[in-house]
Amino acid sequence: MSHLYKHLRIHQVFGANTDVGKTIITTALVRASALNNNRVFYLKPVSTGAPQDADDEHIKRHAGPQKHLVDAHCLFRYGDPVSPHLAVKMASETPGGLKVSVPSDETFVGSVAEHIRERARLASGPGHMYVETAGGVHSPTLSGTTQLDTYRPLFLPTILIGDSRLGGISSTISSFESLLLRGYIVDAIILFRDEYYRNFEYLTQYFAERETHVTALDPPPPRLDSAENVANTEKYYSDLVPDTLKGDIFTALEHLDECHAKRFEELDSMPHRTLDAIWWPFVQHELVKTEKDVTVIDSAWSDFFSIYDASSGRTSPSQPKSLLQPQLDGSASWWTQAVGHAHPMLALAAANAAGRYGHVMFPQATHLPALKLAERLLQGPGKGWASRVFFSDNGSTGMEVALKMALRSFIVSSGLELSSAEKKNLGVIGLRGSYHGDTIGAMDTCEEGVYTCEWHEAKGYWFEPPTVSIQQGRVAVSLPPALSTLAGDQRTVEEFETLSHVYDVGQRLESPLAKHYRRYLDKHIHTLQADGTRKLAALVIEPIVMGAGGMIFVDPLFQRIMVDVVRDPTLFPTPLPVIFDEVFVGLYRLGFESAGPILGINPDISVNAKILTGGTLPLAVTLASDSIFSAFKSESKVDALLHGHSYTAHAVGCHVANTTLDLVSRLVERASATTTTRVWSFWDPEFIASISCLDVVDEAMALGTVLAIKFKDDDAGYASHSAQTLLQSLRLPLNDGSTSAAPGGAPFGVHYRTLGNVAYFMSSLNTPCAIIEALEDRLWRLVSNIRRS
Repeated sequence: MSHLYKHLRIHQVFGANTDVGKTIITTALVRASALNNNRVFYLKPVSTGAPQDADDEHIKRHAGPQKHLVDAHCLFRYGDPVSPHLAVKMASETPGGLKVSVPSDETFVGSVAEHIRERARLASGPGHMYVETAGGVHSPTLSGTTQLDTYRPLFLPTILIGDSRLGGISSTISSFESLLLRGYIVDAIILFRDEYYRNFEYLTQYFAERETHVTALDPPPPRLDSAENVANTEKYYSDLVPDTLKGDIFTALEHLDECHAKRFEELDSMPHRTLDAIWWPFVQHELVKTEKDVTVIDSAWSDFFSIYDASSGRTSPSQPKSLLQPQLDGSASWWTQAVGHAHPMLALAAANAAGRYGHVMFPQATHLPALKLAERLLQGPGKGWASRVFFSDNGSTGMEVALKMALRSFIVSSGLELSSAEKKNLGVIGLRGSYHGDTIGAMDTCEEGVYTCEWHEAKGYWFEPPTVSIQQGRVAVSLPPALSTLAGDQRTVEEFETLSHVYDVGQRLESPLAKHYRRYLDKHIHTLQADGTRKLAALVIEPIVMGAGGMIFVDPLFQRIMVDVVRDPTLFPTPLPVIFDEVFVGLYRLGFESAGPILGINPDISVNAKILTGGTLPLAVTLASDSIFSAFKSESKVDALLHGHSYTAHAVGCHVANTTLDLVSRLVERASATTTTRVWSFWDPEFIASISCLDVVDEAMALGTVLAIKFKDDDAGYASHSAQTLLQSLRLPLNDGSTSAAPGGAPFGVHYRTLGNVAYFMSSLNTPCAIIEALEDRLWRLVSNIRRS
């Protein structure tokens, strides 16, 4: 991941095109840095062509009077003077030659990162490092991935070498924008001062408006042959980088040093500024004691944050560590990540829609991103039952919409003439431990609890659900007291051979446990109806897993029978609308697009968010059946669904969602080719079984991308700190001398969230197996050594 050292300023040099003078300008920078008595490191990760013409050799020849301070290296060298991706291919096709394997992006980035770490150790005093790329910003690396994407995990501050030739204004601006779209920090643009095309004049003004520093340098002399060319070139560098330490190149050098210093100033100041200005969600500020308790995230890539840790720089001078450390995003950033952080296709989609639309009004209008997304969702999670898509901004408001739909539909379908007071007294059926968002209406569909507020009024009845977990290595369905006391043999746990058997709901519908569930639900529904305190108008459930309530894996058979009960005309003359809150579980978070096929039954309304935009920005959708939609039709405007927000169906979110679903579809297709079971997990079943047997663990469970570990705790519940305390060391990097699975291979810590005595972890849909295995290994080492007090 990212590298940042106080004693070693590092810049990556990109070019707006090939042949724009990257190596010449980088040589000038190297020479100027050395003249300023800095230790200088130059790296050309890939070189193609004759060794004597290589850029690192050019640097060595013209490093100037302080060349003893200069270290120049190349990591991958190929003989043919073509693009790197082609050069490595041609090398492997040489008749009679050795077979040359193509390094993966991970291997390539790891090699560059290790070289940087080695040079940081060599630089005992102030130093500068320049990492020069090949060709233009989108030129391919060895694997064929463009440079911008291959180097992005390293997240090095950049210098863009502009193009001074005809057409260079356009290529320079395009390259700059390509860098920005991928999140790069562009500290400076440097180009030659061509007096005929005068690109530098236009670009200086253009980038001044964008607060980006531009330096124009005198161009080199025409290339001559052999010795005369070397002499002319050396004179050029002597003039461009004089011993007086004055001139444009030294001004540029000073600016780069200032950028380096300002970055530290900002990072160092962020914790106390944050403590003075921010009110965090779900954080007790009285428990945040010091600035060290603030996680400063400098950037993110794939499954990792790059966090700033000023204390990591206070190590032995001979073993300096980067002040930016990788930290695994163990909660998928509150369950939102689908394809990893900063995915370039999602960034481009957002920029494209912002450029085309910005935001436009949506009532009685349409635009292509929203229309395509709606049609796609109706053929995806809504296939076979949904006819309409309503857009909102997040899961909680999506659930507010769902509730309004359900309550109106119930009233219209039932034909009941209800007073205003009776309408306000309508209730829902749900499950204990459920959570549907932080807005008032969504809270009222849940029991009184830690998330509710002063205005909360619980409107409904909530059954305590049977749960699925791995206990002592065995698959178990645990029955709550209310259910176990009704069982003839007083069982509290029913064991299954595999998880697949638990989630084969169709095969379990005629089981004794299914009949038991049905009797239990029938009995309590009759009691509620006889009581008459509150008329029931909807069933609201989080299918399969109740997230914020504690990662509670509900027995899917129980939820299926709940749906059957509320649609039974002998119990409800008007079937209750069924809402699936799939904000968390939907769109393959648990390995399937929607819970409907698992439960063997469809809802009337469902809500999706989180994964929908790949973790890029907020967007939610509420899908509804035609009967729900029809309940709002009339000749009166006031009967319409009068709900919306200013940014309804914002084009940026819709376009990003379409792109996310494209990426997810490809991942699903690949997984389908290798997965034969309907129920699967990223997590190793043997690991889950083993950790569930540990003394401090009550139970564990994994499905799809989600892992939950419930620790034994006499004071269990959301207020408990047990899971957070037990796993505290997980946040620290594990430095065992080996190369880690993080991009670049540096040791990494784990950022995780807990729900009282439950620790949970979540991957993206494309998290590499090596990262999952590394986390499992860390967890096993840690938890297996905890002794219960």
